Amino acid sequence: MNEGAGPESRRETRRARARRRRRNTVVGGTALLLVAAGSLYVAYGRGGSTEAGPAPDSRTATTGGAAPSSTPTAAAAARPAEPVGTVTLAFAGDVHFTERTANRLGIDPALGPMSTALAAADFSMVNLESAITTRGTPQPKKYHFRTGPDALAALQRSGVDAVTMANNHAVDYGAQGLADSLAAKRVAPVPVVGIGADAAQAYRPYTETVNGVRLAVVAASQVYDITNENFRATATAPGIASALDRPRLLKAVRDAKAHADVVVVYLHWGTEGQSCPGPEQKSIAADLSAAGATAVVGTHAHVMLGSGMLGPTYVAYGFGNFLWYGSSPYPHSDETGVTTLTVRRGKVTRAVFAPALVDGAGVPQPRTGAAGQRITDRYEQLRRCTGLTSPPGS
Repeated sequence: MNEGAGPESRRETRRARARRRRRNTVVGGTALLLVAAGSLYVAYGRGGSTEAGPAPDSRTATTGGAAPSSTPTAAAAARPAEPVGTVTLAFAGDVHFTERTANRLGIDPALGPMSTALAAADFSMVNLESAITTRGTPQPKKYHFRTGPDALAALQRSGVDAVTMANNHAVDYGAQGLADSLAAKRVAPVPVVGIGADAAQAYRPYTETVNGVRLAVVAASQVYDITNENFRATATAPGIASALDRPRLLKAVRDAKAHADVVVVYLHWGTEGQSCPGPEQKSIAADLSAAGATAVVGTHAHVMLGSGMLGPTYVAYGFGNFLWYGSSPYPHSDETGVTTLTVRRGKVTRAVFAPALVDGAGVPQPRTGAAGQRITDRYEQLRRCTGLTSPPGS
């Protein structure tokens, strides 16, 4: 959507989609009742927005098109709107469309019932941990992930508003695969951050105005691997935004803060299988907070890590797997969820976690009652090793 569309235009677009979805709720039947139960954890409504930066104008037409009958329900449409100056932000973890989840590209919503929790927020975001290509040369590493450009449209239909590709699998298929991913980004129905034709593009924030709040989102990878070594974006070369170039990342955040009310940094960071953040994570989180980040969130470890407040900044050290291609060898790796923040006048005033469990098909399924409480309780306990304090509303 272009800058001139205005907040009310996008609000009306979302309301129109909501009306269509309400007319089709009978199709979902029992499955949608389960969705509604899971979404009780997330009591927010979508607001209007304008946007600038990497998002193409085609998003306007895509957003306004007819929604499939099985897209996320519009329970949020009936809730009172947040006051002007307040925005809700929803985040989830790693997403793949390969192996057992490849067929999700033919199913709406691709992210399953938890799409409702994402769609209920003013802005939502996930990490697409794949190259977008059918070509290229597999890099000398153990795991390789790729998908087609239709994955971005599938994520949009699942209620996702932006995608990060700043991760250690975005360039699994080398320079040709990277070129294809960048081509997909240019025509994507949702903005893609953390990857670009050069460093200026890779570190460029996605920005939009939601309910009178100017939002900026920056993404980067702190994982030191072949991708960060060989395909880090530079002044003249394409690649991912690297958090290993800390001065460059901090400058991007400070520059974003100069014109935005709320700045989100989505990182790929941590150590696989470790549910406590390492010193490098804590160090960069502190620097990003000092640079003006409202929230610092991320993925990579394949398990959830703790979250909470670092001074004025909300930090989530790891969301874990979300739409997951296979099994992980780590305990509790199937536990996941959607975290929704309420930000009022630039400050996080509420954090709500909607628990889920990745099922045998790789799809996150809402967990309520005692099962949901067990996941939530364990997630709360993960804060003990983070040095963070409890967020508001927890």
